[in-house]
Amino acid sequence: MIILEYIEGIIKIANVFLAIVAGIIAISLFKVSHKRKELQPWRLLIVALVFFSIQEILGALRAFRIFESPYLTHIIPTAMLVLLLSAIILQINITKKR
Repeated sequence: MIILEYIEGIIKIANVFLAIVAGIIAISLFKVSHKRKELQPWRLLIVALVFFSIQEILGALRAFRIFESPYLTHIIPTAMLVLLLSAIILQINITKKR
């Protein structure tokens, strides 16, 4: 049973590392999206990616019993979903205008 806990811990640490990398990539892409108007939906997706990174970090903190917040575990995924749907709708509108 202890081996499974170690494996779960390693996977959570890998998740946090990948979430931090995804957040860094999202921030660097945010600068590029300001230069071109047709990339406006990507701004929303980039912000959603940052929220995803935060959610993964909070999940790891909860798994290791360092920090728990029942409110953030519901608010952040809701914000990600709203941003994702807004980006899809915005992309559809941009595509229809062409």
